[in-house]
Amino acid sequence: MSHSKASTDFLRNAEHAKWHDETLWMIREKRDLASQKVPEWENLRTIASSIKEHVLSNLDHLLLEFEANATKNGIQVHWAKDAQEHNQIVLDILKKQSCAQVVKSKSILTEECHLNPFLEKNGIEVIDTDLGERIVQFLHQPPSHIVLPAIHLKKRDISELFHQKLQTEKGNEDPYYLTQAARTHLREKFLKAKVAITGVNFGIAETGEFVVCTNEGNADMGVHLADVHIACMGIEKLIPRRNDLGVFLRLLARSATGQAITNYTSHFRGPEKGKQIHLILVDNGRTEQLGRE
Repeated sequence: MSHSKASTDFLRNAEHAKWHDETLWMIREKRDLASQKVPEWENLRTIASSIKEHVLSNLDHLLLEFEANATKNGIQVHWAKDAQEHNQIVLDILKKQSCAQVVKSKSILTEECHLNPFLEKNGIEVIDTDLGERIVQFLHQPPSHIVLPAIHLKKRDISELFHQKLQTEKGNEDPYYLTQAARTHLREKFLKAKVAITGVNFGIAETGEFVVCTNEGNADMGVHLADVHIACMGIEKLIPRRNDLGVFLRLLARSATGQAITNYTSHFRGPEKGKQIHLILVDNGRTEQLGRE
């Protein structure tokens, strides 16, 4: 994809361009207001940065500690040197489960690895369950924003799309109505899924658990109904101790959407009886970047 060409095409629609600009600035203003309500905001950022610098300086030891503790908890840990290995590991797990359809919550790492098209080429249907991700998936578009994947679309665009895909009432742009239609559509997918895929926001070396932060609860719905949970994690998502998590949780949602905290902060330490958790640790150029001056 050519970014310059795509942006030129998008900007031809002045109404959409104005909407996109205003919405992005609205989110930025919410972020600034949220940060101003925390007197120790800059101190928290400094502490978070120091923790991450410590992680990157001790990544080899901390990753092995994380793997050992996760394995002890019953999590099956896989290592992927690049996107191709990551995608193949996911496909192999799905094949072992005789799974032809998988539900997936939002994961920037799987976007980075182009997991969806890889699985689809191999006969696996991928259902993105984050509402914004499902919308852009229906449109065969990549996410337009790291947090708000469908921020470039207006209500009328989504209304028309849902009329085509979900047979909603033509011209009905009510957000509640459209959201409920998506909820009904996705609930059926959740109930049938044998395998669910999520990203990972934080992996904790000390305990071997990982944390997933969402606003819609779709990650939890997917993994608790499915027999197998595949969690995809970039190796930079590691933090040393559970105590460190509080620093990042106070920063994360405020920086992303201006919220005090995400609606769901879910800890995964080990699988339920009779179920599986697979955790894939992905490099994909991260250590090469770390090795540069």
